[in-house]
Formats: sequence, C-alpha cells, structure tokens
Amino acid sequence: RPAAFCSGCPHNRSTLLLDGQVAGGGIGCHTMALRLADSNRSFAFMTHMGGEGAPWIGMTPFVDRTHVFQNIGDGTLFHSGYLAIEACIAASVNITYKILYNGHVAMTGGQKPSGALPVPSLTKKLQAEGVRKTVVLAEDVGKYRKHLGDFASNAELRSRDDLPLVLAELEKIPGVTVMIYDQQCAAEKRRMRSRGLLKEPTKRLVIHEEVCEGCGDCVKQSNCMSLTPVATELGQKIRIH
Repeated sequence: RPAAFCSGCPHNRSTLLLDGQVAGGGIGCHTMALRLADSNRSFAFMTHMGGEGAPWIGMTPFVDRTHVFQNIGDGTLFHSGYLAIEACIAASVNITYKILYNGHVAMTGGQKPSGALPVPSLTKKLQAEGVRKTVVLAEDVGKYRKHLGDFASNAELRSRDDLPLVLAELEKIPGVTVMIYDQQCAAEKRRMRSRGLLKEPTKRLVIHEEVCEGCGDCVKQSNCMSLTPVATELGQKIRIH
C-alpha cells in the first residue's frame, strides 16, 4: 500500500479541504497528502522548503481563483517559512497558511523544531508581520484558557471540531490569514507513553460489528489506516486494528 499518515496523525485531519478549495504543499510529513486519492485532503502544487505559498504570488495574475490554502509544518515555519509568509504579505495576495503545529520534526526523527515559539507568542509574531487574522484550532483548548491574554489581538482560540467552519471563514478574508492546527505528533505521543512521560488514554473506541453497516464513511472521514475491512456472517464490516 502507498505511504500513509500514522494512525492518529494530526495531518489526517489538518489537511482537510472543503469542496472547491485548493491547497499548496511543501516539505514535511504532510507531503504524503499528495498521494491520497481524496481530493479534499490533497494539494494542487508544492514547492521547496521555505517557499511555501510563494508560487501563488506568481499564479495570482493569471488565474480566476482568488484564494488558496498553503500547508506548512512548524519545523519548516521556524526554519525558513517565515520568509514566504512575509513575501505573500508584501505581495498582497489572498492566502491562508495552515500551520501544522505538531511540536516535532517527525519526518527526520522527532526532533524539537529549532527556534520554535509557543503558540501564543507565534500569534503575536504573525500579527506583527501583517497577518490579518489567526485562528488556533487546539487539540486541548483547556491548556490555553489561562493564557488567552498572551494571544495576539487578532487571534482566536477554537476547538479543532470547528475546522470546516474556519476553512469557510478564512477564505473570505482578503490578504494573508493563518490557521494554526495544534495537535501533537502521534508517533511522538506513542513514544512518550511507552516511556511513562505521558498518560495512557482512559477511553478506547470500538466498532460494534453488529451495528456497523460497512459503509466505510468512518474511513473517509478519519483517513485512518487502522480502520480495516473484516468479513463477518453479516457481511463486510470495519474493525479498528
């Protein structure tokens, strides 16, 4: 089977697009979205590390489309991605950066991104550069409740359940906007649990084979490789491996 995101990988969700939306890709684990058959998670063009979003500057005068999204990992952002964001701001193009903030450079071994800023400080830096609006979609909104005063005045904290709403809202705002999708890398989360550095989850999901209709919609919605078909007396069902 083709390379795919780990089970529980935030990119399974963060790369989502609504019908008719277009995204650009770059360097990072999220590049595997290019191989997905799902057009609502893939991207239309990609560029070198640090150039994320820059191709749109050259495309804009020649296409009817008025807005695109651009995926960029936090490792690339803190390495050189700021330059591309600044270039798009200077060029006054309409683009939404999807900063995939997972806390690790998972593609090359799980290192901490060099020079990384915490999310509240990052929102202030983006505002200072000229970003029109930033929306933070957090896996754990509660961890930021006491730090709301540290966020930029044009930043908004929301649950990641609001992703479809945020995608629709940000594409309508002129200029450069940012969505920060804050969810820890799944591979690193598993490593931390095995080392006793992170609590094991207290809830588990199970698909009841007598209730499951085998429609496959859970596979479509989650893009999770742990969902596998299984033959039963009641026909093909889905099981969590």
